[in-house]
Amino acid sequence: MAAAEELAGVVGTAEACEALSLPRSSLYRQRQGRPAPAEGPRRSSHRALTPEERQRVLDLLHSERFRDKAPTEIYATLCDEGVYIASIRTMYRLLAQYGEVRERRNQLRHPQHVRPELVATGPNQVWSWDITKLLGPVKWTYYYLYVVIDIYSRLVVGWMVASRESAELAKRLLEESCRKHGARSGQLTIHADRGSSMKSKPVALLLADLGVLKSHSRPRVSNDNPYSESQFKTLKYCPQFPEKFDSIEQSRSFCAKFFPWYNHDHHHSGLHLLTPEQVHYGQTEAVLAERHRLLLLAYEAHPERFVRGIPQQRALPKEVWINRPERAVALEEGACSSEPKFSSQPPPTAAGAAERKTVEAEPLGTGTDGQTSERRPVGRTRREAADVTSRNHQDQRLGAATAAGGGITSVPPVATAPVELLSPHPGCIHPTGGLPIETVPA
Repeated sequence: MAAAEELAGVVGTAEACEALSLPRSSLYRQRQGRPAPAEGPRRSSHRALTPEERQRVLDLLHSERFRDKAPTEIYATLCDEGVYIASIRTMYRLLAQYGEVRERRNQLRHPQHVRPELVATGPNQVWSWDITKLLGPVKWTYYYLYVVIDIYSRLVVGWMVASRESAELAKRLLEESCRKHGARSGQLTIHADRGSSMKSKPVALLLADLGVLKSHSRPRVSNDNPYSESQFKTLKYCPQFPEKFDSIEQSRSFCAKFFPWYNHDHHHSGLHLLTPEQVHYGQTEAVLAERHRLLLLAYEAHPERFVRGIPQQRALPKEVWINRPERAVALEEGACSSEPKFSSQPPPTAAGAAERKTVEAEPLGTGTDGQTSERRPVGRTRREAADVTSRNHQDQRLGAATAAGGGITSVPPVATAPVELLSPHPGCIHPTGGLPIETVPA
């Protein structure tokens, strides 16, 4: 009311009430000092049944003859016998007052799925994995890319390309990734959506044997698995990503060059332009300190160019999450936070970071992986120059020195390990006779 009174003095009473969706009568009543009309007990209609008549109807409805019949059947039967005691609606009203009207058949009740609230304060605490389709040479032909990502560092810890989606293949990928990174029992949580492979019994039994907790997105909720979806966007918006793959070997060759670049060379916008490898292996403080030293030298040379004053050294958030826990929200609402707000996700905070769960990232398309330009710049005239500049910059980082046949060059990983070829699997043929599962060594 106070806001309405204040706004009415500027734009008028009618306009203020319309802007605030407030009835004018309520505002006028307050100005006159009259109390709001009290709601008293509802008066009984003169057409209502007397207590004796109500009891007679209930006794008839509860009788052995009519106890299993609907009020419509009872009404029709009594009318045929020349008896009228009440209308059909009155019978239903009396039954409803005593809670005796409900669906008699067993109905499926959908459970209330709990919102996943996962927080990670370091690497190898929460992983997210998903499967995406890669277009094959002909229509309705796809190759399936399995990717496991650490949500704290954004490091791709394992990937695999197969000709079909299979729970057994997913089980082998997760088992190999956990083995390579030394995931201990009770340390790791793996989050995924509710796909058939994600909810399969082989995967569930494997995670139980390894002591890994599992988490699933809610049905029909698109932003419960943002990190995997955002990483897929970075992959498919890469300038070297083809329209389609001619063979499964070509798709594996592309991924074998893309993921090392993503882990070792891709400066992630959500990590203060650090690479996932630097965050995963604890190199962030040295890199950020060196960048801060460089900015200070530039500031000393031209302080007038730094309109915000002396550059401050950045630091990574102490925790990241998927669906920010309610405890953190309550703590921040009680304090005045100066951290910037993002489009749909609150900023990270260090309050209450003792528990290990996962992170919440910006939803797909808000720049989690730093890829904001489309692969096909159609109809984007005003941003054409910026788009070309972004493409040229990424071309230099991804593949300036490509091989004669084309493709993406990659920097060798820090701790290289041979690609392991597991036993052959029907329907997923590889030239060497096995199914390659790529994992990044711990």
